[in-house]
Amino acid sequence: MSTGTTDSLVRLIQSLSKAEKRSFKLYANRNSSTPDELKFLQLFDFIEKNENYTDELVLQKIKGIKKSQLSNIKAHLYKQLLTSLRLIHANHLPSIEIREAIDHALILYHKGFYNQALKLLEKGKQHAMRIEATTLHLEILEFEKVIESQYITRSMPTRAEELTAESREVEQHVRGAVDFSNLSLQLYALYVKVGFVRDEKDYRFVKEFFATRLPKYHLSDLGFEEKMHLYNAYVWYHYITQEFLMCFKYAKLWVDLFEDNPIVKDQNKEMYLKGLYNFQNALFNLRNHSRLSDSITHLEQIDFGARENENVTLLQELYLLLGKINECYLKGTFDEGLWLVPKVEAFIKQHEDRLDNHRIMILNYKVACLYFGSGDNKSTIKYLNRIIQMKDVSLREDIQCFARILNLIAHFELGNDDLVEYQIKSVYRFLRNMGDLHGVQHEILNFLRQLPFTDEKSLMRGFRVLHAKLVKLSQLPYEKRPFLYLDIISWLECKIERKPVQVVIREKFELEQKTGTRVYFP
Repeated sequence: MSTGTTDSLVRLIQSLSKAEKRSFKLYANRNSSTPDELKFLQLFDFIEKNENYTDELVLQKIKGIKKSQLSNIKAHLYKQLLTSLRLIHANHLPSIEIREAIDHALILYHKGFYNQALKLLEKGKQHAMRIEATTLHLEILEFEKVIESQYITRSMPTRAEELTAESREVEQHVRGAVDFSNLSLQLYALYVKVGFVRDEKDYRFVKEFFATRLPKYHLSDLGFEEKMHLYNAYVWYHYITQEFLMCFKYAKLWVDLFEDNPIVKDQNKEMYLKGLYNFQNALFNLRNHSRLSDSITHLEQIDFGARENENVTLLQELYLLLGKINECYLKGTFDEGLWLVPKVEAFIKQHEDRLDNHRIMILNYKVACLYFGSGDNKSTIKYLNRIIQMKDVSLREDIQCFARILNLIAHFELGNDDLVEYQIKSVYRFLRNMGDLHGVQHEILNFLRQLPFTDEKSLMRGFRVLHAKLVKLSQLPYEKRPFLYLDIISWLECKIERKPVQVVIREKFELEQKTGTRVYFP
C-alpha cells in the first residue's frame, strides 16, 4: 500500500465517530475467525490509539505482523472499513439502499429467482422515483428489461411496451441532467480560473460559451435534476457576467425547487446548501442587507439531524462563515467581525485535508479584508501573503491580482514607501501577464508610483484626484468588477474625511438603508 493510500487509511480512521468505531469492531469480530484475519483489527486499534503512525512503529509493536504482510493488511482494513460504514449508513442514505436492492436482485437473478428479483427492483424503482434519482431509476429499468427478456410473465405483452416507454422517458431526463450538469461544471471551472468577466472580449466569450452549450428545452418537460442543474448553470453564467439580479432570480428558483420537494431536499443536502450559498452571494452583491441577514439566520437554524455526514456539516459551517463576513463588509462592522477570524483558522485547521486551495484562498482573502477594514494592516499583509506565496497562480487569477494590489495599499498605510516602490514593478508585471491591467488597477498603481508625496497637501490632492477617477470608472460596466473585491473608494474617502475606513463604510451603509441608493462621499 503506497504512502498516499496509507495516509488515506489513517485519515479515515481518525474521522470515525465513536459509534462507527464500535460498529466496525463488532462487524470485524463477527466476520473474522482466524488469527490472520484479525491482524487487520489489531492494526485498526494501533492506528486509532497512535496519532503519529509509521509502518516501522507498527512492525515494532505488533509482533504478529510481518513487513511482507503489512501492505495487504492495510488494503484489507481499508476495504473492511468501507464495507462496515456502508452497512451503518445504508438505512438513512436511500441511494445506498437502492443500490443494495439492485445488488440483491442481481444475486437472485443469477440463482434463477426472476420473480423475486423483479419484486426487489420494483421496490427500489419506487424509492428512486421518490427521491428523483433518475440515473438509478434508469439502471433498474435496464435490469428489468434484461430479466423480462428471459422470463415470460403473464403481463409480458403490455409489460414490454410499458418498460420501453418508461425507459425512453427516464433516459431523456438523464440525458438532460447530464447536459445541464456538464454546462454548470464547465462554467464553474471557468470562474475558478479567472473569476468575473474583465472586459467586452471576456463577456462575448462567456456569452457564446453558454449559448452554444445550453441544450434546447421546455421547462415544463424537465424533471427535478434537470431543473436543478439548469438553474445552477444560469447562476454561474450570470454570476461570472456580473448580472447579479438575474443571478438572484435563478438562485431563488434553485432554493425554491428544493423547498417544494422536501424529500429530495433531505436526500441532497449538499446541493440545497450550495443553492442557499449562491442565493446569499447574490443578495450580498445586490447589497440587500435585510434579506442577506435573514438567509444567514435561516442557514444557521437548519438542523439536518444527528446522523448528518461530515461533508454537509463542513459546507454549512463554511457558508455560514463566508455569509457572516460578507454581512460585516456591508455594514462596515469590521472590528465586530474579527471574532470570526479564530473560527476561520480553526475551520481551516480542522478540515485542511478536505478543503481545496480555492476555498482556502477565499477564506484568507476574506480575513485579510476584515483586517484591512478594521485598520490592522500588518495582519492584512499576513493573510495576503498566504495568497501571494501560493505556487499555483492559475487559480482565481482575479483574487491573485487584487491580493497584490491590497498588499501595496496596506504597506502604503504602514508608511513602507520604499517597499511599495520596490513592489510596484513586480505587481505591474503580474497584472499585465494575467491580462488584468485595466482602468482601476492602472489608476491605483499610478497613484502609488507618485510616492513619496512632497507634503500633506499634495497627498490629499492625490487622494481626491484618484477618488474622482475611480468614482467615474465605477459607473462603467467592466470597471465595476474591482470594487467587488476591494472597496477602494471607501478607503480613499476615509483618507479624505480623516476617518477610519470602517466608519466611512458604516455611515454609507446607514445612508443607503435610508435612501435606497448607493452613495459616494466627496
